[in-house]
Amino acid sequence: MYTDRLLSRLKHASGIAILTGNGISAESGVPLFDSEGQWNDYKVMELATIKTLNQNPQLFWKFFTWRRQQIKNIKPNLAHYALVDIERLVSGFALLTQTIDNLHRVAGNKQLLELHGNLLRDRCCKCGLRYPAEPGEFKMVPTCKKCDGLLRPDVVLIDENIENKFIEAANKASAACEVFIAIGNSSIIEPAASLPYMAKANGAYVLEINPDETSLSSHANECIRKSTGEALPQLAMEVEKLFS
Repeated sequence: MYTDRLLSRLKHASGIAILTGNGISAESGVPLFDSEGQWNDYKVMELATIKTLNQNPQLFWKFFTWRRQQIKNIKPNLAHYALVDIERLVSGFALLTQTIDNLHRVAGNKQLLELHGNLLRDRCCKCGLRYPAEPGEFKMVPTCKKCDGLLRPDVVLIDENIENKFIEAANKASAACEVFIAIGNSSIIEPAASLPYMAKANGAYVLEINPDETSLSSHANECIRKSTGEALPQLAMEVEKLFS
């Protein structure tokens, strides 16, 4: 399934960057977040915002508690574990993800950059301290144990941008890698959508793994039209052969 050219580039690469999107999570049963949809007669576009957090924190937290309940029993799938195996085998590994469901961490990836944050982590609006999210149904708006500031989910909301330090780290990994693999991405949402182009412009071999064609497909060096759960375990086995 994978070409000799790709495998040769992987074997001799000093840096590999992997970008995952919602396609890898969908195979675990994670519901896709529809920013155009509604929740309890409210528009999601108006709920997942800094504005709602500040003006109506109870409503904001009821919505995000519901979102956490949606994924609380969901487990990583074979694609997640395959990326853990690849990380163990290769040097210069960087995993960049647009997912916020914590599944890469649960699976065991260490070299991980969560571009859009992590839904199962809280962050204080005042002092910036981060906490693992406390499970359970909504009871009251949570506050910081250190400064009593308002807590929020540690995710990028609709009316805010990704922190510059995360963008810079993703750009650095993409520009430095020799192989870039885009997995289950829509290739629409910026700034992540630009990362494979940055990698290719700097000489990287770009592989797309996606059952559907995207705007990246015609620019990638190689495309695998299979599900992530099928394609990634096979890739992990090929990588293991390369380094055994």
